[in-house]
Amino acid sequence: MPEERYIAMELGKINNLIKRDFGNIEGRAQLEEATGKNSWIILYLAEHSNESIYQKDIENTFSIRRSTVSNMLKLMEKKGYIRRESVDQDARLKKLVLTQKALDADRMLKERLYEKELLLRRGITDEELDVFFQVLDKIRSNIE
Repeated sequence: MPEERYIAMELGKINNLIKRDFGNIEGRAQLEEATGKNSWIILYLAEHSNESIYQKDIENTFSIRRSTVSNMLKLMEKKGYIRRESVDQDARLKKLVLTQKALDADRMLKERLYEKELLLRRGITDEELDVFFQVLDKIRSNIE
């Protein structure tokens, strides 16, 4: 009888492999502390630079708890990757803005992300990718 595979375990293994592989990217030293989710936040903010993005947007986009995002953003601010700017309509809201340091990191991150994405998609057809993303969407929906 074949061993049963568990979705959560398999996703965890893949996640660990991807994190390990991204940790070994060439030029990593130039990115200093822009690791893990910080990299994804930088990429997201750069991609949406023409919009006002707030902490709540990061929480929703990445499915991360408020306290975790708050700590991440504080650290990113301390490391010089983001600034929080007040907005006219609500003094409580702070718009997230990338610094030049983050914009420089963004260019390198995009190059590395594209390379890694090509590696991850190797040998997978467009149809298989469509099914894969449909299944991931259903899993996410089941959890939420």
